[in-house]
Amino acid sequence: MTRIAAVHGALAPHRCTQSEITDMVARTCLPEGTDRRVLDRLHRSTKVGARHMTLPLERYGELDGFGAANDAFITAATDLGAKTVQDALHMAGLSAADVDLLIFTSVTGIATPSIDARLVGRLGLRPDVRRMPLFGLGCAGGAAGLARMHDYLLGRPDHVAVLLSVELCSLTFQRDDASMANLVATGLFGDGAAAVVACGAGHPQHRQHPDGISGPTVVDTRSHLYPDTGRVMGWDIGDSGFRVVLDPQVPDVVRRHLADDVEGFLGDHGIKPKDVTAWVCHPGGPKVLEAVTEALDLPDEALDVTWRHLADVGNLSSSSVLHVLRDTLAQRRPPPGTPGVLLAMGPGFACELVLLRW
Repeated sequence: MTRIAAVHGALAPHRCTQSEITDMVARTCLPEGTDRRVLDRLHRSTKVGARHMTLPLERYGELDGFGAANDAFITAATDLGAKTVQDALHMAGLSAADVDLLIFTSVTGIATPSIDARLVGRLGLRPDVRRMPLFGLGCAGGAAGLARMHDYLLGRPDHVAVLLSVELCSLTFQRDDASMANLVATGLFGDGAAAVVACGAGHPQHRQHPDGISGPTVVDTRSHLYPDTGRVMGWDIGDSGFRVVLDPQVPDVVRRHLADDVEGFLGDHGIKPKDVTAWVCHPGGPKVLEAVTEALDLPDEALDVTWRHLADVGNLSSSSVLHVLRDTLAQRRPPPGTPGVLLAMGPGFACELVLLRW
C-alpha cells in the first residue's frame, strides 16, 4: 500500500473578507447601476467568511483578458507551488533528490512547459524525474491525483511521489459577466495549493516517519463518470478565458449516485459506511455538502472539518480536499487502523473515491 508521508496546504497571499470580495465583484461583473441584491444574497449563501486571493483586489479590474490572467497564473502558480512542495518534503524528512514522480494538477490556468516542468530546476529535482501534468479534473483533481500516485507506487514500491495542486480560481472570474453561474463562482472559490508526499511499500519511509507518527495508507481507489452529465460542471473556454459552467442540479446528481458508489466501493473491502471513522470530503458548497450528508446518511458532525475549511477559505477546487485531509490529521486524527474515505467530485460529471487506513 501507498504511505502518505506528508500533507501540506498553502494559501495565496492576500486574505480578504467575503464582503470585500463581493464589493470587488459588484464593480467588475455587474453593469453600472445594476441592483446588487441578488449578488449579495448569493455570496452570503455560500457560508464563506473569507478567502485568499492571488492579487490585491484592485488589480482584478485591470486584467484585460485571458492572456493577462494566464500570465499571472503561471508566475503565481510557480512561486506558490515551489514553496508548497519544499515545505511538504521538509515535513516528510525527504529531499528534492528523493522524488521519482511529480504530479501536477490544476484547472485554473495553462502552461507549456507545464508548471511541474518549471519546478524541476527551481526545486533541485533530478533531471530524470517523471512528470504527470493533469488538467480538466476540476475539484476532483486532488483525489484523482492521489489515486494516480497510488497506481504509480504500486508498480514502483521503492519510489517517492509528490502530488502538487495549485488552483488560482480568482484569476478565472469573468469581468462584465452577471450570469448566475459566474456570480455563484465568484462567491465560492478561492486561491491556494497543496502538496502530498507519498512512498511505496518498499521505501524506508513507508515503515517509519521521522517524527514517529505514521501517516495513513491508501488501500484502494475508484472513479465513476456519470453518463449525460457533461454540462453539469466545467468551463466554456473563449477569448475572455474560463467561463464557468455550473448547473444547479449538482446536488441532485450527488443524491442520485453517491450512495451506490460509496457503498459498492466499501463493500468490496467488507466495510460499511458506519465503519468509516473520518470522511475527507471536498467542500463543493453548502448545498453539495448537505446532499453528501443526506445521500450517505452521515451524522451531523461527520463533515465538520470540511465545513470549517469552507467557511475559512472557501472552495480551492482540487486543492481543497487535500487541505481537509491535512486538517483531519492535525485536528481530528482517527484511531489507528480504522478506515477513512476521501472523496471529491468534478467535471465529467465524475466522482473520485480513495479508501484510506489511518
